Amino acid sequence: MSATTYEEVLSLFKETELRLKDLERITREQGRQIGGLGDKFGYFTEGLALPSMERILTERFGMTFIMPRVRIRKNGEEIELDVLAYANDDVNLAIVVEVKSRVKIDAIEQLRKIMVRFRELFPEHGNKMIMGILAGVDWERGVEEKARKAGFLTASIRDEIFQLTTPEGFEARRW
Repeated sequence: MSATTYEEVLSLFKETELRLKDLERITREQGRQIGGLGDKFGYFTEGLALPSMERILTERFGMTFIMPRVRIRKNGEEIELDVLAYANDDVNLAIVVEVKSRVKIDAIEQLRKIMVRFRELFPEHGNKMIMGILAGVDWERGVEEKARKAGFLTASIRDEIFQLTTPEGFEARRW
């Protein structure tokens, strides 16, 4: 058995370094692809929710404008709303709908932050009352109740359509 030379060891280190760089590149690429799949699944869920959510917003709340995937760019930041609905005149209300395939506890804070900043982001709706709806396909245990305690209406998929799941008499917080 021959002894490994210094040059051979250096060569092995260089080869290992090249393989690690290649592995890092592959890992970054896979992360990007997985993120893209998550976005596509989110868009699918939003598309699934939209027809029944439009019905709820129109029939129950009198919304006359319903816009999916609203993006606003302001002061160097971009915010996207899954659905923004509003009505002027006697109704004078705006509703923000956040749709999730899997609703986790952080979704409540995400929607709350949007509600707090709504008038800053949409000054043209500054005179309206604002409500939020958190809609989801699969809810982590206890999150739906916590969302209602935060003042949000909740919606889940039942019999292939989204339905409000807030108890009778529930009063959503008006922001």
